[in-house]
Amino acid sequence: MAENKDQAKQPKRTEISELGEFGLIDHLTEKIRLRNKSSVKGVGDDAAVIDNEGWLTVVTSDMLIEGIHFDLMYTPLKHLGYKSIIANLSDVYAMNAHPRQVIVSIGISNRFSVEAVTEIYEGIYAACDYYGVDLVGGDTTSSNKGLVISVTAIGQGEAGKITYR
Repeated sequence: MAENKDQAKQPKRTEISELGEFGLIDHLTEKIRLRNKSSVKGVGDDAAVIDNEGWLTVVTSDMLIEGIHFDLMYTPLKHLGYKSIIANLSDVYAMNAHPRQVIVSIGISNRFSVEAVTEIYEGIYAACDYYGVDLVGGDTTSSNKGLVISVTAIGQGEAGKITYR
């Protein structure tokens, strides 16, 4: 009886191998909605298409590596997803530009379930919603151990107002 009670408390765990790469991509991207008219084509093709309408483009990229940039003993997965987005958006804002799109690539080991990866993406989606940016693509790959998240942020700024050296 106690064994059944303990099993009922365990959250569902779906192995990533059950979905496969394209099934995981479909699962993680089903909630994406484009907000910016400059986002012509997002997830679902080989590359995103962005119409810059005469603005200057600002592009930045950061990589977060487990054990170096975060420790999963202390970092909730949803917070990690959120942090991975805002770390890049802050670089766009620092140049006096407006972030419009992000591309997220993730390397995951078999330690992670679909539910765990979904939790990371819930944080990513929350940051995108809050800052009004579109998730327009990315990549998923296997990692022998640990978790790697790479985000590229794309922004726009008016000529003469972008700050750089």
